[in-house]
Amino acid sequence: MRKWITLVGAWLLTTLTAATAQTTGIAAPQLAGCDAAVQEFMQRWDIPGASVAISKDGRLVYERGFGYADLARTEPMRPAHLLRVASVSKPVTAVAILKLAEQGRVALNHRVFGPEGYLQSAYYLDVIQDKRIYDITVRQLLEHTGGWNRNAGVDNLSSSDPIDFPLHVARTMQASNPVADTTLLRFVLSRGLNFAPGSRFAYSNMGYLVLGKIIEQVTGRPYAAWVQDNIFRPADILEAHLGRNLLTDKQEREAEYFSKRVSESCYGTGQKVAMPYGGWNLEAMGAHGGWLFSARDLVRFMLAVDGNPSRPDLLTATSIDTMTTSDEPNRRYAKGWLVNKDRSTWWHTGSLDGTASCVVRTAAGYTWAILLNGRAVPNRFWHDLEELGWDCLRAADNRWPAYDLFAPAQNASRLQAKTLSPTAARLSWRNGSGTDRLLILQEQAPVTELPQDGTNYVAATSFGQGASLGRAAVVAAGPDSLVTVRDLLPGRTYFARLVEYRQDTITGQHPVYALDGNPVLEFRTPAQPQVVAKATKPAKRGKTTRHTASTRRRSPKPTAPAAVKVDAKAVVPAASNGERPAAQSYWARLWSAGLSLLK
Repeated sequence: MRKWITLVGAWLLTTLTAATAQTTGIAAPQLAGCDAAVQEFMQRWDIPGASVAISKDGRLVYERGFGYADLARTEPMRPAHLLRVASVSKPVTAVAILKLAEQGRVALNHRVFGPEGYLQSAYYLDVIQDKRIYDITVRQLLEHTGGWNRNAGVDNLSSSDPIDFPLHVARTMQASNPVADTTLLRFVLSRGLNFAPGSRFAYSNMGYLVLGKIIEQVTGRPYAAWVQDNIFRPADILEAHLGRNLLTDKQEREAEYFSKRVSESCYGTGQKVAMPYGGWNLEAMGAHGGWLFSARDLVRFMLAVDGNPSRPDLLTATSIDTMTTSDEPNRRYAKGWLVNKDRSTWWHTGSLDGTASCVVRTAAGYTWAILLNGRAVPNRFWHDLEELGWDCLRAADNRWPAYDLFAPAQNASRLQAKTLSPTAARLSWRNGSGTDRLLILQEQAPVTELPQDGTNYVAATSFGQGASLGRAAVVAAGPDSLVTVRDLLPGRTYFARLVEYRQDTITGQHPVYALDGNPVLEFRTPAQPQVVAKATKPAKRGKTTRHTASTRRRSPKPTAPAAVKVDAKAVVPAASNGERPAAQSYWARLWSAGLSLLK
């Protein structure tokens, strides 16, 4: 019995220690207290994985991953992982609207619906019966005072927010599954408002869905495309994408989401599915809840609109003031942000089954983002999540590293390959904004195993001799823009991926890699030439030939085969040890083959 207790105790200790030790990213000894605060929070609330990023005065001083990124609990969460941010998407949409207002393309007091509104389509207007809808303004949508209250039931349902019952919307509106966001909007317009616009506050996903439609209407472009080009790219944000519904459609480096809840599939199949994967119709949530971010690029987004001098802002000081000011003095929600009384701190949280997020900006120059692939329901969980960043600041006790771990924002470009022989190729490119770049090569399949911040990789131009990343090999690492790779196999397809990185005094000599938007290339080496020899006709059986001296002189002497034909399907077999056969042994075999055919 005592032995059994000892074994169980050892197993528990090992399990807890493993959970505590599961960290990735660049560690700083003076920030061990921050690591401990995150790990304690995760254990308290049974959170599988977390990604945390903190900046000080515009410098990324902390980026760490904790726990697991996949449902099988085999892949560590890393700072490079993307996660759903749910309602943290709303600040993105608010910033986009404020940017359009600066450009004179949107007016905050302008009406949204009707012949003179931004949305004039009969598709929407034909279902409106509640005339108060025509009074809704852009400003009211930004501040959640447009008139929709999701806690008021509709059609004998407990909610009036159609994201909660997409199958009912499809049946009611006679639409296909999964329903589009335009169908969701048409449904809520047909059901009317819960209160007069501007008369009170009620948090509304639909209000921000409408703002996304306004962006599309005035720009003539899809919501995500306009945001990428006009908000994210100017802010050096690469790691942000709209999410998809199904696990099979997840983005590269996207984490997986843990949830015990199931529901009927939003695809109308009748199957019971996990809420994160087909229960929620994430693809219809874009402007109010559909974005994915890495924690570090969510910090970049906040730094681009924070009003602090450390980095340029996307918006003017006047627009930032408008964005963080509520029309009601005692209301904490402004326009896309929760704000404290003196507006020194702004933040937003996000929640869906399998995900929770929090981003915070402070007047003292701190910004942080915390992204989780699990969540808990109690209010105490949300209190603890909002406090977690402050806990990290207290644990750090102002002992922040001097480095900046933000990766380069501009990738290399114009990646090209020229085959020099069946076993060699020259690759060239135009350098990006980093100090160096890593060229990764893999045979027969695209490169998916990527470098990790803080780790250096040794390159070798002899393919397969450099550092390994899964089945791929590093063939170049440094500031150059050209490399010749040798010892390739003839007649094979190769995939190249070029990763920009920075490693200098600014990064504390840590390599930090840009992993989104890398140039990739596929090329094929030519096949090795194959010998084709002509055989002589054999003499007829029973007939002998008498040779004279002269006929003997005319008899052909054995020579090396001269006829060489390129066959695209022919591949010289590899040596038994996996290396390419030496050139001498190859021609020796050709000579032998010619002799045997001419005998």
